[in-house]
Amino acid sequence: MFKKILVLSLLSVSTLLPQTGLAADSLLNVSYDVTREFYKDFNAAFIADWKKKTGETITVKQSHGGSSKQARAVTDGLEADIITMNQAPDIDILHERGKLIPKDWQKRLPHASSPTASTTVFLVRKGNPKHIKDWDDLVKPGTAVIIPNPKTSGNGKYSYLAAWGYALKKGNEAQAKAFVTQLFKNVPVLDTGGRGATTTFAQRGIGDVLLTFENEVSLIKKELGDQFDVVYPSASILAQNPIAIVDKFADKHGNRTLAQAYADFHYSEAGQEIAAQHFLRPTLDSIATKYKTQFKELTLFTVDETFGGWTKAQKTHFADGGTFDQIYQK
Repeated sequence: MFKKILVLSLLSVSTLLPQTGLAADSLLNVSYDVTREFYKDFNAAFIADWKKKTGETITVKQSHGGSSKQARAVTDGLEADIITMNQAPDIDILHERGKLIPKDWQKRLPHASSPTASTTVFLVRKGNPKHIKDWDDLVKPGTAVIIPNPKTSGNGKYSYLAAWGYALKKGNEAQAKAFVTQLFKNVPVLDTGGRGATTTFAQRGIGDVLLTFENEVSLIKKELGDQFDVVYPSASILAQNPIAIVDKFADKHGNRTLAQAYADFHYSEAGQEIAAQHFLRPTLDSIATKYKTQFKELTLFTVDETFGGWTKAQKTHFADGGTFDQIYQK
């Protein structure tokens, strides 16, 4: 696993400089931390599919990191042809800060341009020694909780909002704020992204429970063996994974058709099959039915219904001086 992370990290660093000469037979997909293994398989399948349909040999380059950090890198000059994130705000800023995409980018592909989804679950050490069953257990004294920084990580934002939404359904806003404040008192370190948080918990042995995406849990258990158990809380948040063509750069590179085909492949049976194999919840009915037993049913609430949408949630909770800055004192 360390070798895989090292290779992919080097690739990420190499793509953090502005790209100016990408050929029409090459794509750069800027993505978030925990999609590394998924895109390793997805890109290979897309390349083979494109070769079969057109006879052309193409390459797909990847850049990974904390989602918010990755999005800012694109607005600062990282010339992504495709951006694949785990929250809409990290794509919205491409329009807001650089007019790289249209404001209504979510209308260009099905399901608000989100071909897959996930949810926040708990990963605990084998045997669940702290007997963690639900959100209330995370605020108990002596329970160390690992969550990535909500200011820089979509994974962290979803974990924060999932906890807030759970508490809100049991009380009011003041009680939810008190609950999340207590939760973050139990967070010993804030990594910038989901993969860093995973390393802290799984490799460094820090913490009693890791809050992360359902698909990341499956990867951890696959790579590190039977050292951990997964706990599904009674309720959690629906984490949609949106994608967008970065119009300005795709047009500049002359690969708009290729970028569109890459985006569309996410919705194909082949693309959805690969997503399900990586524990990303598919949106295509046939694949969702095929993998129904793999994904546990639980109460899921959305950012729109619980927080009034991402724009409001971002301003209220994660903007400078917002609720998170008020409650996190370390």
